[in-house]
Amino acid sequence: MFISFEGADGAGKSTQAAYLIERLKAAGRPALYVREPGGTPVGEELRRILKSGGNISPLTELLMFEAARAELVEKIIRPALERGEVVVADRFADSSVAYQAYGRGLPVQEVHALNRAATGGLAPDLTFLLDLPYEAAVIRSSGRDRAGPASAGALGQARRRFEDAPDDFHRRVVEGYRAIARAEPTRWAVIDATRPEGEVAEEVWAHVRRRLALVR
Repeated sequence: MFISFEGADGAGKSTQAAYLIERLKAAGRPALYVREPGGTPVGEELRRILKSGGNISPLTELLMFEAARAELVEKIIRPALERGEVVVADRFADSSVAYQAYGRGLPVQEVHALNRAATGGLAPDLTFLLDLPYEAAVIRSSGRDRAGPASAGALGQARRRFEDAPDDFHRRVVEGYRAIARAEPTRWAVIDATRPEGEVAEEVWAHVRRRLALVR
């Protein structure tokens, strides 16, 4: 089974993916965590470039994500699924639709076409949208420090910056994710990410247990 976590920056995807991996393994299910971009030598190098903050055009950015995704699918995800493992992804192809199409303004159909080419048509069986209002996404992502969680002062500064200049990019990304989820409700589970981590983790686990017919 292939599971992915999606949502705006700061929604808690990495945290929830880690919780899920722990619970799957405790339940006796072999499970593998992957992240995008990354997971292969090519993917990690592309991740370094993408995270460097350089002035990358939207199309170049998309193509770099797709290259990393193609390597991850071929070298890591498909072999793990063939071995019978549950693969849990911190982002997958839906991220490119939300960020590069809705957020950056690239044509949606072109993004879908490149996604299909990079994944060979592979799609998650279950995708969690950790839904966070765009105001909260801006505040969380702006206030985070790379060395750890945001301090109260950093969050306060981010909140004031948002109030002074609302972030339209994050709004488009959040609205894009919601539109994608509405279009494919059987695959997506939308979860309110403003709630405490533990509550979110319990709801995630309930969905996964139903899909895998697991018992505690």
